[in-house]
Amino acid sequence: MLSRRALLVAGSGAGLALAAQPALAQLRIEITGAGASQIPIAIAPYVGEAQLPKSLSEVIRSDLQSSGLFKLVETGPQPVAENAQIDYANWKYRGADALTGGSITSLTDGRLQVRFRLFDTARQGDLGGLEIAFKPDQYRAAAHNIADWIYEKLTGLPGIFSTHIAYVLKNGRQYQLQVADADGQNAIAALVSDEPIISPAWSPDGTRLAYVSFQTKKPIIYVHTLATRQRKVLANFKGSNSAPAWSPDGSKLAITLTKDGLSQIYEIRADGSGVRRLTSSGGIDTEATYSPDGQSIYFTSDRGGSPQIYRMPAGGGEAQRVTFEGGYNVSPHVSPDGKTLAFLARNEGRFRVALMDLASQQVQVLTDSDKDESPSFAPNGRMILYATELGGRGVLAAVSADGRVRQRLSGFTGDVREPAWAPLRK
Repeated sequence: MLSRRALLVAGSGAGLALAAQPALAQLRIEITGAGASQIPIAIAPYVGEAQLPKSLSEVIRSDLQSSGLFKLVETGPQPVAENAQIDYANWKYRGADALTGGSITSLTDGRLQVRFRLFDTARQGDLGGLEIAFKPDQYRAAAHNIADWIYEKLTGLPGIFSTHIAYVLKNGRQYQLQVADADGQNAIAALVSDEPIISPAWSPDGTRLAYVSFQTKKPIIYVHTLATRQRKVLANFKGSNSAPAWSPDGSKLAITLTKDGLSQIYEIRADGSGVRRLTSSGGIDTEATYSPDGQSIYFTSDRGGSPQIYRMPAGGGEAQRVTFEGGYNVSPHVSPDGKTLAFLARNEGRFRVALMDLASQQVQVLTDSDKDESPSFAPNGRMILYATELGGRGVLAAVSADGRVRQRLSGFTGDVREPAWAPLRK
């Protein structure tokens, strides 16, 4: 299976479908580990949720548990409405610091409405809630929104359960660029091809994906608008066009081209105009990524003899080496707050996800697998999504930024690679 580190790949077959297609399977999340401190929370069944294919409370429980920051307290089958009289002492005795309940009612236009409240059992107070109207087939989205609200209220960080992930699924000779909910459900094949697809990158507004397609037997960068299912060529220069990365304002992308010789980093406007070279080294420069403030670009280069990560001004200029531990460090990705850098470190032949504190330059290896690739931060910076191998097949996994919580997303018969976590929708 191709990785974003590949510059040239030979493909076979032909054909491309742009229409979105339902995925053939759904991902499952397996969770190990927990945060340093967990918030005990009781998520009671909601009144009226039996009319749904799956209960909202069950989806909310799954979301919060997957974060590793919450400890679920058993509630029993009895629903708790948002306007119920709460026996705070009883719930506190049962071990819950927080309790959520709600109810679902039908609206005249065929939609459903959920009302929920969050209660603090220690302070015996109401922490607020929401009313959400949704179509019956959108129940998971409603539950994710509730889980996001609860997560932010109790941790102070934005929830990421309503966000999306993109990844490439290879099944036989077919490649699919898929987009799914953050929990792996509701997967849709946005692009299907008999040729490789690599390096998907989300636009800052979450409406477009840039990626590399080998449809014409050479790597070409496209920009794909998800709502209209339309795509356009961004870069099709002589040689290889690869590794797209959006600037934080979405006006341009950093890309890797070989049109002038070795792989070097260029800047190009989002409409495909104004290409400008940013690096001019005697080595291979690739895998550019912008800092969140748009002032710097981190990239991989072997200009010093071995692949390492460098940083330069976003407009080009002198590059400074960032990684010094180990002889092989690639695939940089900066956290949303700009304070840490996730990357792949090779040690004794094993590729693992590592995290560097950019202020102290201290490095922590977060995973214990052998063939990790493509680290991508969740938009709140709490988790890092990546691809790895299990039983000879590619799977997706995630690890918390402190290394305590690990997830594995499985359920497909093919190879799943090249993950990218979408930003929070504005």
